[in-house]
Amino acid sequence: MTPGRAFPAGRRAGLLLPLFSMPSRRSWGLGEFADAALLAPWLAGAGVSALQLLPLNEMAPDQASPYSALSAMALDPIFISVPDVADYQALGGDGSLDGTERRLLDHVRGAARADYRGIRWLKHRALRRAFGRFVEREWKPGTARAAELRAFAEAESSWLDGYAVFRAAHHLLGGKSWLDWPAPLRARDRAEIARFAKDAASEVLFRRYLQWIAHEQWRAARARAAPLRVAGDFPFGVAVESADVWADRDLFAFDGSVGAPPDAFSATGQNWGLPAYRWDAMRRNGYAWFAARARRAAALFDVFRVDHVVGLYRTWVFPRDGSAPRFVPGDPAGQLEQGEAVMRAIASQGAAVIAEDLGSVPGFVRASLAGLGVPGYRVLRWEREWDEPGRPFIPPAAYPALSVAASGTHDTETLAGWWGAADAAERAAALEAAAPAAAHGGSPPRAGEAFGPGVRDALVEALYASGSDLLVLPVQDVFGWADRINVPATVGDSNWTWKLPWFVDELDEQPEARERQRALRAWGQRHGRG
Repeated sequence: MTPGRAFPAGRRAGLLLPLFSMPSRRSWGLGEFADAALLAPWLAGAGVSALQLLPLNEMAPDQASPYSALSAMALDPIFISVPDVADYQALGGDGSLDGTERRLLDHVRGAARADYRGIRWLKHRALRRAFGRFVEREWKPGTARAAELRAFAEAESSWLDGYAVFRAAHHLLGGKSWLDWPAPLRARDRAEIARFAKDAASEVLFRRYLQWIAHEQWRAARARAAPLRVAGDFPFGVAVESADVWADRDLFAFDGSVGAPPDAFSATGQNWGLPAYRWDAMRRNGYAWFAARARRAAALFDVFRVDHVVGLYRTWVFPRDGSAPRFVPGDPAGQLEQGEAVMRAIASQGAAVIAEDLGSVPGFVRASLAGLGVPGYRVLRWEREWDEPGRPFIPPAAYPALSVAASGTHDTETLAGWWGAADAAERAAALEAAAPAAAHGGSPPRAGEAFGPGVRDALVEALYASGSDLLVLPVQDVFGWADRINVPATVGDSNWTWKLPWFVDELDEQPEARERQRALRAWGQRHGRG
């Protein structure tokens, strides 16, 4: 199906659910690495063989968006399951928490949404103490666990060395941007970096320790979740305030920022504030930076989704001098050459690749992806004959096998939200396209109906019957919920904080979850998925 061979041939069903959205009873306020394995039995019972996550990269301390990270390589320690850390257990586990910490733990566990600030503060304190115990009882005596950390650090040194120094400096310099660091450190003077790493050895080791713990917990979770295929997300860019930009600033342009042109998400376009790539420099080194990122992603996931893939072909740049935004490169021939070179570098690193090709995407990009064997998305509400009278929906059964059928993404409104805003003509056209797949007892839904189980199931089953080899459904659409993961071009506490209404290890106890599990399994069997 894809260049990476992670998905065997055949039709598959997947669920989109961010890791932070699936806490268990023992989690500290949001889903953690270990919780992905706790979801796996419910997915297996539903005949769902793939789990699509959002990026797990380390976010900035004041950020909740997984698309604005401190590192394109590092896992976010916020997803560490603290009770599973051996050094925390040795200190007495939760019994080592003081009164303030215990009260905060109760609060974040009970909060309806993920409280990133509280969770970070709590986990940082607990992991600092665990690290102190590790240094005294493991690192200094040179135990087997110390050797494991050394082996991990050596194996991942290509990114971990620079990252650990960056995070140590960021912390010890009071969270200042690297642009405001002392000139030699800002400029990555080798002698200065060596001096700083020696003086800040404990903090540098702490950052390595956190990545080692995160790596081991994620590796164990994936092993326990097998044979579930876990899909990651490959963000288009990185923040200025990142280890990557500090380490490889020659690959980035600071006279403009990137975003998306006007599209279905935003009538005026989106400026993400991320630094623009210097594509000339990327090209000279064979797009090695993208290949290194893809190699890391391939080590963490079975498959990954390339976010905003059109931006690799042509990047929408907002110049800082106030001039009009523009595409870089500006000509279609240059765009095609660049995009295919980047995608080849990404897709050759060992994992399967899918492409998020939504928004304002020229036809040659989708043709290019098909030629490369990389499936793009077919989102039901947007798959229409836009040039035909009435703009009829393309029946999902007509979607190509090399594609990802979906009811939406983490950025879109839910099926419930879309249906509520659609007029009668749009609803009727959607039901007409979906009708051949459903009709297994009961009366078919009508365009005038409010969104409910009948409409939900007709649309979802139509996607199960689609021609696409891979189906990925946001969990909200499976249940018919209106809650959103994110509203693009907005900032607020509702973005990136949504959690399941139940703990992930309680799904088998919930009648609604059991009913949905049975429905997904029946559709999968009926339409040849799993």
